[in-house]
Amino acid sequence: MNIIPTQEEVIDLFTSTGGFRKGHFEFPNGRHGNEYLQVALTMRYYQSAKILSVGLSRLLRAHSEIRAQISELSIVAPATGGLPVAYGVCEALRARQVYWAERESETQPFRFRQFLDVKPGEKVVLVDDILRSGKRLTELKSLVEQKGAEVVGAAVIIFQPAPDSLNFGSLPFFSLAKLDHIDFPDAASCSLCKQGLPFEKILV
Repeated sequence: MNIIPTQEEVIDLFTSTGGFRKGHFEFPNGRHGNEYLQVALTMRYYQSAKILSVGLSRLLRAHSEIRAQISELSIVAPATGGLPVAYGVCEALRARQVYWAERESETQPFRFRQFLDVKPGEKVVLVDDILRSGKRLTELKSLVEQKGAEVVGAAVIIFQPAPDSLNFGSLPFFSLAKLDHIDFPDAASCSLCKQGLPFEKILV
């Protein structure tokens, strides 16, 4: 495998570790799809986590402006899905620290835990496991900037954009693989349901 794994190598790794599955699935929000992707199922294996973290860190390091700031960089992620990625990338880059934002519930905004102080002028790279709608990282970016820090890049393991995904404009953005986002709003509109194919219900 390459130091920066190819798209095909990333998908093969996810498939072999159970993190990527094809079939017919119903998700907790009621949507249906023919693919299931869960980064945590792949990153539970040390070697897989190392391959993905090092690969993503190499993409970041290849950007000259980010590379020049590595010793001062903070890696910031949304809890909990982004944390394994954040720690892996921080170790591989030898960046300064990791911290995270969390919610008390899905209806609450992100917040930093007490004593996780974001400093004005601090250089930050946002990371997460998957980007679909872009809402989590967009909200996290706003929170970091409200504290006076500067977001200098964003990176995810898998980029699976929805048709209405938010984007980050000129902010450097990196991913190891890009997948098409194909799903259906509900069972009534699902072509797999119309074919009579049974589905597997994905639990929260």
